[in-house]
Amino acid sequence: MKSDLAMYGGRPVVQPEHRRLEWPVVTQADREAVLSVLDTGKFTVGAKDEKEIHGLEREWAEFSGTREAVALNSGTVALHLALAALDIQPGDEVIVPALSYVATAMAPLYQLAIPVFVDIDPLTFNIDVNQIEAKITERTRAIIPVHLGGLPADMDEIRALARKYNLLVIEDTVQAQGGKYRGETCGSIGDIGCFSLNVEKSIPTCGEGGLVTTNDPEVAAKIRSLRVLGEDLSGPNRLYISDCMGSNLKLSSVLAAFTRSQLARFWEYQHKRDANVPVFLDKLAELPGIVVPKLPTDRTHSWHMLRFRFDPRAAGLDGVEAGPFRQALRRALLSEGVPLTFYQIVPLPGQPVFQERRAYGKGYPWTLPESRPQIYDLADYPVTSQVIEDSLVLRRMHLNPDAGPALAEYAEAFHKVWANLDTIAHLARTMPYAPPWDAMKTLRSGQQLVEAGVLA
Repeated sequence: MKSDLAMYGGRPVVQPEHRRLEWPVVTQADREAVLSVLDTGKFTVGAKDEKEIHGLEREWAEFSGTREAVALNSGTVALHLALAALDIQPGDEVIVPALSYVATAMAPLYQLAIPVFVDIDPLTFNIDVNQIEAKITERTRAIIPVHLGGLPADMDEIRALARKYNLLVIEDTVQAQGGKYRGETCGSIGDIGCFSLNVEKSIPTCGEGGLVTTNDPEVAAKIRSLRVLGEDLSGPNRLYISDCMGSNLKLSSVLAAFTRSQLARFWEYQHKRDANVPVFLDKLAELPGIVVPKLPTDRTHSWHMLRFRFDPRAAGLDGVEAGPFRQALRRALLSEGVPLTFYQIVPLPGQPVFQERRAYGKGYPWTLPESRPQIYDLADYPVTSQVIEDSLVLRRMHLNPDAGPALAEYAEAFHKVWANLDTIAHLARTMPYAPPWDAMKTLRSGQQLVEAGVLA
């Protein structure tokens, strides 16, 4: 079958310099910020007159539109301490979406609380607010909506349910820094907001970090204590007295300085992404069988991650299933230089940690006497499963503010592949294929996953 596709020897569309764009962009200002901390010798929040961590907290609170922000060493810790500070108890139930990074659903386990999963909306990929109420029980204490990929969730509907059932709302805002929902900033809408500063985020640090935001000074004070073994560091002298059980979850001053420097450039970079990304999406939307990210008019998008769904029937390929079509497309587009990847290969309730109850002791928290039985059946999350099977994502590359030329080449590569859909259809029909969650169950090594096309 003759084709000019790169995977069959044709010339790739994307130039080598555009296949892996730099992110984060590290400038001289970032280097100087880090070096200035080294010169001070003050590296932790406990250091007298430490400026970077406290400065980041002030600036992040202003950025998020909240009274308080507390810096921590990861977004996962932010979620955990948010639940702890809001007094989530063993056996409590916490509602989470079936599609997110595993930390969203793992955080309740740290409090011996039980995650209860809700399927997602097929267009926004956020939690389906129409399915939340059916999952609320007398044990439900909180909802964790995730602003997945940088698109704010339907917060008015979520807050209405929270008021009706007296629930807490913890925003997982790790992918939506600076996002706006009906004029409100993500991280200021619920009872508490949780952010990540992971190196892949729109506002990163040079490693790992996180923050929580809140309008409640008492909650902020509790989190500040929990991050440093239950101590109160607000006084002039450190007494090394622990008032409660905490852990060592502090952010370093070096990382805080790097983030402050990045934060100062965020809106400049975001304006460029707001110009680059929609042009790219419009070019892809011209092609039949691609569903590009949607942006409702009442919110903004942080463009953290771009997810594309593929429909072979809409592309005119009858008899080709979505999963094999997605797999064949990825092989072709990777060969052209488009760095498409996956974001989760199994719905969260299908992760072994939940399927096999691997948390504490003998199945805790699920076996606590006061807990309700949970059955994590993937059949209960059909939209999440379908989205995982028929979609691919673009991550990191487009965050670079100068990604416009690269995105133009990515779009050209998509158009080239679509001009060869007969070849793609043949490949999809003949390649070995299994849904990624089935492959996860049966294949043990990463290399086997690659060979099966799951992580190719």
